[in-house]
Amino acid sequence: MKVEMRGIKKAFGNVKVLKDVRLEILDGEIHALMGENGAGKSTLIKVLTGVYTKDSGEILIDDKSVDIKDIKDSEKYRIAYVHQELNVVNEMSIYDNMFLGKEIRKFGILDKNSMRAICSEKLKDLGIEHLSPDTLMKDLSVGYQQMVEIAKALLIDAKLIILDEPTAALTEKEIENLFKIVFKLKGTGVSFLYVSHRMEEIFNICDRISILRDGSYIGTEIIKTVDQEKIVEMMTGKNIENLYSKEKVEVGEKIIEVIGLKKAGEFENINFEVKAGEVLGFAGLMGSGRSEIMHGIFGSTGIDSGDIYIENKKVQIKTPIDAKNLGIGFVTEDRKEEGLILNFSVKDNIPVPSLKNMKKGLLIDEKKIESITQKYIEKLKIKVFNGDQLVKSLSGGNQQKIVFAKWLEIAPKILILDEPTRGVDIGAKKEIYEVINELKKQGTAIILVSSELSEVIGISDRVAVMHNKTIAKIFEGDNIEQEKVLKVAFLGEEEN
Repeated sequence: MKVEMRGIKKAFGNVKVLKDVRLEILDGEIHALMGENGAGKSTLIKVLTGVYTKDSGEILIDDKSVDIKDIKDSEKYRIAYVHQELNVVNEMSIYDNMFLGKEIRKFGILDKNSMRAICSEKLKDLGIEHLSPDTLMKDLSVGYQQMVEIAKALLIDAKLIILDEPTAALTEKEIENLFKIVFKLKGTGVSFLYVSHRMEEIFNICDRISILRDGSYIGTEIIKTVDQEKIVEMMTGKNIENLYSKEKVEVGEKIIEVIGLKKAGEFENINFEVKAGEVLGFAGLMGSGRSEIMHGIFGSTGIDSGDIYIENKKVQIKTPIDAKNLGIGFVTEDRKEEGLILNFSVKDNIPVPSLKNMKKGLLIDEKKIESITQKYIEKLKIKVFNGDQLVKSLSGGNQQKIVFAKWLEIAPKILILDEPTRGVDIGAKKEIYEVINELKKQGTAIILVSSELSEVIGISDRVAVMHNKTIAKIFEGDNIEQEKVLKVAFLGEEEN
């Protein structure tokens, strides 16, 4: 099925979000859609799936003009959307989720046997027939939940499946399984619109790529004929050289040291130190214990044994408040659940960790809050109308900058960054790296966790590699090799 969008325009009030955008997805192709956060990708997808109504323009399916006014219309035309934030009901079974709103009834009674049988058939089509239709969604990994969402798309015999940041929360094995399913369905004539900030994935699985910038269509290219530099240039309007550009800073005194940290089943025998102006990166496979260590240090989960020293003084950290009072900031990997209050405004989020410093007498100093909010909007180039805008309405990159702003305001001695650029476009990544370099100059000790190995190596001064829930080796120097880091991550030993 060929899908085409021509001259699509969409505005919210006086803000033009889509300006004469076009998109063509061919029959049986995997088509990438890329652009910086706020470029208009999500709005374009919502127009295609009937969530938003276009102001003008045309949508064609197999060269025939169609009118998509709501989600039912998009499903009628066999377009399915697998959201980045999965739409699952955890307390319900797989088959209940698949048929939610599409239940099969006989004489007014739910036909559970038919739904189970069809569910089993769709799971088999995806090669995951070992899953029982009666399994509760909460008992599945995120990877399998996503596959159930794809199976749900097969219920409407979808010919175009939109995947929005599909690998953001998946393990390496789950990503591999997802790609197998995508290629299998492509072989049956299903097309995919693939939205991702992960350039390596785009080059691995996509046929063509379309780029949006500031709500405008920039161009479409065949993947085999372009390189990453060309795509970055199309996305940003400029050539981003030296993406990581690690800042050379003379490190200072030891700021934090951990000795023998352990939490049963999560990590053990963790020993490391970080000095002022230094970035210690943590690499390793999913489930190796990296994020768990950071939560243990920050007091959000605690530790069973071991010692933490800050500026050579032994400290007790039992809660995040303890950590904050000791000068530790934490940009968590799940900004929506742990880092932000989505239904609050930008100016209500930024001052949260430093609220005690925002008082004038017994009252909150609103003018000071507005001043600080505006300072970070300008400093971090946060794209907002004003400080009163709700955080949930912002792009992922701008939400992440607000999390940074929260912790920058307390001027932390130690800043833990757990997946700081997940779901963030290339331009925003560059800006976040510049913030990290600035913090290094100020003498902040930074601990970085990232699943992107090139990022860990590119901006860290030293790299601790996790294997089997402990630190197997710490690499240092200017020429840390990815192959050696991967060897340790997989096998727990360095190649001789």
